[in-house]
Amino acid sequence: MSSVDPVTLTVIQNGLQQVCNEMDMAFSRAAFSPVIAEANDRSDGIYEAETGALIAQGELGLPIFVGTMQESVAAVIQYIAEGRTAAPEEGDVYILNDPYLGGTHLMDVRFVRPFFHDGTLFCWLANTGHWPDIGGMTPGGFSAQATEIEQEGLRLPPVKLFKRGTMDAEIYAIITANIRIAEQRIGDIKAQAAALDVGARRLTAMLDRYGEPTVRESLGALREAAETRMRAKIAAIPDGTYRAEAFVDSDGVVDEPLRIALTAKVAGDEIAFDFEGSSPPCRGPMNSVIATTRSSVYLAMKHIFPEVPINAGTFAPIKIADPEGTFLYARYPKPVSGCAAEVSQRIAEAVFAALVQAIPERVTAAPAGTSGNFALGGSDPARNKSYVMYHITGGGYGGNAEHDGLSYGCSTIGISKSAPLEVLEQQYPVLFERYALREGSGGAGEHRGGFGLSYAVSLRRGEATASFVMDHGRLGPQGAVGGRDGAPNRVRIERRNGDVYRPDHLSKDQGIRIEDGDRVVIDTPGGGGYGDPLARPPEQVLRDVARGYYTIDQAKELFGVVLLPPAAGETAYRLDRPATEALRRPGLAAQ
Repeated sequence: MSSVDPVTLTVIQNGLQQVCNEMDMAFSRAAFSPVIAEANDRSDGIYEAETGALIAQGELGLPIFVGTMQESVAAVIQYIAEGRTAAPEEGDVYILNDPYLGGTHLMDVRFVRPFFHDGTLFCWLANTGHWPDIGGMTPGGFSAQATEIEQEGLRLPPVKLFKRGTMDAEIYAIITANIRIAEQRIGDIKAQAAALDVGARRLTAMLDRYGEPTVRESLGALREAAETRMRAKIAAIPDGTYRAEAFVDSDGVVDEPLRIALTAKVAGDEIAFDFEGSSPPCRGPMNSVIATTRSSVYLAMKHIFPEVPINAGTFAPIKIADPEGTFLYARYPKPVSGCAAEVSQRIAEAVFAALVQAIPERVTAAPAGTSGNFALGGSDPARNKSYVMYHITGGGYGGNAEHDGLSYGCSTIGISKSAPLEVLEQQYPVLFERYALREGSGGAGEHRGGFGLSYAVSLRRGEATASFVMDHGRLGPQGAVGGRDGAPNRVRIERRNGDVYRPDHLSKDQGIRIEDGDRVVIDTPGGGGYGDPLARPPEQVLRDVARGYYTIDQAKELFGVVLLPPAAGETAYRLDRPATEALRRPGLAAQ
């Protein structure tokens, strides 16, 4: 039992959260790259001094980093212990992006800073920012056809980028010599370091106010409380073994789907996940490093139980067997650019598909499950400068036991959002000609899936190369409890001469030449439907048709609802209730 009173404990818990949130906000506000400054593809957190285990993470950061960043901090600690990098001093900041050391893909660059209080190492502060380019064979880093990690970009082990508060000019020179648009990175680097400065100041103020002994005791109590709450949630799941699977379209090199096989076993207040039977390591960049695989399971559980606070205690009752020998445990030199943004979401989808069998009132049908990674690199003749534009998008969420899925929500792995189109058009020679809901893309169900996005962007001047690393182009997001799958991803290039190019791997390709006037057209997936579509109230189907979401024919085909066109002098569709009841009556639907 903790001797810290409940009020103080709550204040410290919220204070730690606020420290992380302020780091997140400082990072976004100071960053140069739209993917960080506008899309919020970043995260900040606080980690234990000895192990690197998570203490707190910002509410405004990407959930996929909840598991990976603590493993990156642990890698820094291990490197220091082995003498492979120098011991920490006040003002130091280590940089790393090695996926095999608790990372994701190479574009996600971590800064790890030791935090000292009264001369003693108290904890670590760390953050991750998605850099729009990290070198490699493809502008933006998302190589759809890489077969080894070196083709994806610059890989950094833990090294000190800042030493006693001063940036090491030689290490900085090595980094910028190996990436595109290097002159912009100084803004992101300084923003990333400044965010850690904010965290250090705020954490110092908290320790000075409450005293180090009280805060240390509170950290232990908060970890224990999070574990207790997660165990209680798991204990409410019926004991049993639940199996599910999900598929990655292809690895970008071999045009065959990759299988994620999942067995979830619930016993008392613990749950064990096993990926035995999943596909072996693949040639292309859709391998997942173990840190990302674990983090994908953690974030899926947090989606199901959002009320449980996040720290290392949250993960204690969640056991994950190392998926040795599968593409979910990538080892050097396997390429991994698709692991964090795409494979992670297939893993979460498998967790949802397994647990919806046990607790259907808690779990949704599958969401869109792709970050829509689209990179465009070229030179703008009007400005006489090169650029790399990185654009992410969301899609439909799955329906659930209570309501329809959200339309055009962010990806499963994060709260990142698409950068404002006006900002992209201002910085890059592009024009967004369409940006709208992809009507009808949600899977049919008693509660239908949310709709994806349909957009078209054209190149206004010059030449460029386009690259895509997306997913769900072969199969749409899974429906649940009798609901239908959502619409799959669609990608095409419409040439100004009328030709249309579609990638062989559906939504994965790289190095596609784009000229002035060519358009990139993307339709993102809708969410899976939840429940029998014939159980959807006819009035809701009528409403959806009136809003243009579905046609009269789709209402009949998908939901068994017969609608009549507006009568003379009227504008509203009409519900043919007798015909609908006859169509929905058992035995008649198939006639």
